[in-house]
Amino acid sequence: MTSAAPPVQVHWPDGRLSLVLPGTDWLQAAAEAGLRIPTGCLGGSCGACEIEVNGRVVRACIATVPPSRSGELTVELATDPYW
Repeated sequence: MTSAAPPVQVHWPDGRLSLVLPGTDWLQAAAEAGLRIPTGCLGGSCGACEIEVNGRVVRACIATVPPSRSGELTVELATDPYW
């Protein structure tokens, strides 16, 4: 039997920190931290919910918090000039 991955400390764009279990939806993790990630289609096709996680762009509506070797992730809101 394998143990569940440990919580990851997430550094949010406004300076907040929260502990999040890997596998948690990004939108849920943000809401629990008191933040709102903009959304559009909620299906991954429009790109309104793009965030950068440790410099990698992901669509928050269809992605989950990954495990992290360092135990930390840094989130930035991606900017799209068309939104």
